[in-house]
Amino acid sequence: MPIVVSTKDCTALSDAELVEMADLCAERPPGFDIGFLSKEREAWVLITLAREGNKLRGYSFCTLERIGGTPSLLVGLALVDRTARAEATLKGIMADQYRRALLAFPDEDVLVGTRLGVAEAYQAFAGLVDVVPRPDHKASGEERAWGRRLAKRFGAEGRIDDRTFVLKGEGSTAGALDLGGPKVKEPDPGVALLFKALTMKRGDRLVTFGWAMAEDLASGTLASGKAR
Repeated sequence: MPIVVSTKDCTALSDAELVEMADLCAERPPGFDIGFLSKEREAWVLITLAREGNKLRGYSFCTLERIGGTPSLLVGLALVDRTARAEATLKGIMADQYRRALLAFPDEDVLVGTRLGVAEAYQAFAGLVDVVPRPDHKASGEERAWGRRLAKRFGAEGRIDDRTFVLKGEGSTAGALDLGGPKVKEPDPGVALLFKALTMKRGDRLVTFGWAMAEDLASGTLASGKAR
């Protein structure tokens, strides 16, 4: 059965849908319960839902906006059911959000930023250019500044180490892009090392961003996972 993805305004998200979303991780990390998700509904503009038949398989809150004039796609949080089709579900969610970014910012490169809680989720940035942080890369001053800007946008100003991009948690539930499942690829050792400094019980996250190039958005190759 195909995975069907749709995006709508968060204001159209029903309480029943929130219950479905909370049920996807009711007994496992990252613990997005209905109270937390209700607050996220108020904080973000768009919600993307992925369904397999009548079963919810994943979701993502996001916003398309300009940060200091720079076109940006910010993923507040995303989560997929940990099934054998987890990667396909995430790919479908990101593809729909890239299509939205193309409509909002035609002919422009778009910064894509989020917080990651597990190394497996790093693959959400496949196809993006100049992803930060990345293995064996020393961030430039401008890249470190972007880390600080994104931390502020995520409501965590002053809590980021702008050299490692680790965002220190406060012991409570924090938004993140989450990915896991029996067929999810193991992260490369260099990628896994980026997450070593995270204290998960504290709610630490890795602020991560990259660039969706205008030509990749326009051609659809980024959404297909075949971009550079």
